[in-house]
Amino acid sequence: MRCSAMALLLSCLGLPCAVVADDHAASMSVRDLPERTLPADWSRSQNDAVTIRGKRVPYEVTIGTQPVYGEDGKAQAALFYTYYRRSDLKNAEAVARRPLVVSFNGGPGSGSLWMHLGYTSPKQLVIDEEGYPVQPYGVRDNPESILDVADIVFVNPVNTGFSRILDPEVERSEFFGVQADIDYLADWISVFVSRVERWRSPKYLIGESYGTTRVAGLAAALQNRHWMYLNGVVLVSPTGLGMEAEGPAPRSPVLKLPYYTAAAHYHGKLDPALQELDLLAALEQAEQFTLDEYLPALSRGGFLDPERRQEIARKAAYYAGVSADFMLSHNLAVPSSAYWKELLREEGYTIGRLDSRYLGVDGKNAGERYDYPAELTSWNHAFAPAINHYLRDELGFESDLQYNLFGPVSPWEGRDTNVAEQLRRAMAQNPYLHVLVQSGYYDGATDYFTAKYVMWNLDRSGRFRDRLSFKGYLSGHMMYLRAEDLISSNQHLREFIQQSTPAEGEAARYDRDR
Repeated sequence: MRCSAMALLLSCLGLPCAVVADDHAASMSVRDLPERTLPADWSRSQNDAVTIRGKRVPYEVTIGTQPVYGEDGKAQAALFYTYYRRSDLKNAEAVARRPLVVSFNGGPGSGSLWMHLGYTSPKQLVIDEEGYPVQPYGVRDNPESILDVADIVFVNPVNTGFSRILDPEVERSEFFGVQADIDYLADWISVFVSRVERWRSPKYLIGESYGTTRVAGLAAALQNRHWMYLNGVVLVSPTGLGMEAEGPAPRSPVLKLPYYTAAAHYHGKLDPALQELDLLAALEQAEQFTLDEYLPALSRGGFLDPERRQEIARKAAYYAGVSADFMLSHNLAVPSSAYWKELLREEGYTIGRLDSRYLGVDGKNAGERYDYPAELTSWNHAFAPAINHYLRDELGFESDLQYNLFGPVSPWEGRDTNVAEQLRRAMAQNPYLHVLVQSGYYDGATDYFTAKYVMWNLDRSGRFRDRLSFKGYLSGHMMYLRAEDLISSNQHLREFIQQSTPAEGEAARYDRDR
């Protein structure tokens, strides 16, 4: 007798209902139970079109998984990807000339959703003009996408997005570390390029935040171990890249001062003489002070003359929008965590870490750190429903797996690996390779001035200056969430791709006469 029938009979007799399993369920073994697993090698495609800069661009979008192979040639994990391919190219030669962009986010445990639905793809999440969440959640066409000039694949590393480890016996160290991450992803990219028949295409990597560490190392790994030479690497809100600089270490508090000027300028907390200036004019002054006076003074440490110490405190406070006493209490080098709490303390707000335009409200005004990152909670609010709706409902991925905005990737090994040097060597060996740095002025985590500093010191010989470029934006870590910067940042990408794709027949060589 079925369970439901038995329950009805017992109920009619006024007897307590017992749970009775049917014969089929009772006969099921543990192996027969459904599991939340990821197929190792699977894909699904459909066609769509988007209007970019006034022109219709038809495309094919493919969602899928591709294995990560171990040394024994067996699948250890599977990476979930989304691949956009313009579909109106007329012949194989046109495809060969068309650039391919491989996109990664950071974390290092972050999924690829941020730049996928925020930046370069033909779909964009629904947000307001400044990047704040609105309801109903969802996606819309992105009229600024770079799909008009390049095809794009968004890749989720192991344990991010829907990507998962498949072999329960594999060591986590195979994936979770700076060099391990670079090594398996280089192999994955090589296989992907072969599968989609794009070996002849100009190729680009774009990474955001920790993704910049990833793509800097990948440029060298692809070139040295897979014989795949790139045309460009885009560093969006870059880390310090493990750089061993001759001057201050990247991410040192002493390099944060120009960012403090930007944040204070946005919130109207600077001295009137500085506040009335255009932001870029104010930043120019702050940068000059940082390089010419602030860094030399801090180099003297506790042996700085007391009068000079007071003078530097006053000037640094002027550019940071805080008191001289606050600067002195931190020995002139204010940690960013303290600054995010201090700037608007009297008004009862904190400012965001990744984008200091965002405001947070703590349980108490006292303390040295905020309770939560105001910008990240806002972004999660908008991105999580958008990516799940898009991949599941519009593109047809059917799975009970959770999409990991931030996945379990700890412990992460080798955080100080010098990928800056790996990128420099890749540039030295490949005259085609160009680098673009993009930063938001209000990013307090991977601040714009440190990004400049890293670019300046990537090649201290100065020989690669014409292949290194910087673009700044009036927003934060994800500058593209602000509508005006979505337009300009994508246009900068478009120009970078076009300028670094050589003319047909142009040789990759150094010329002594130039």
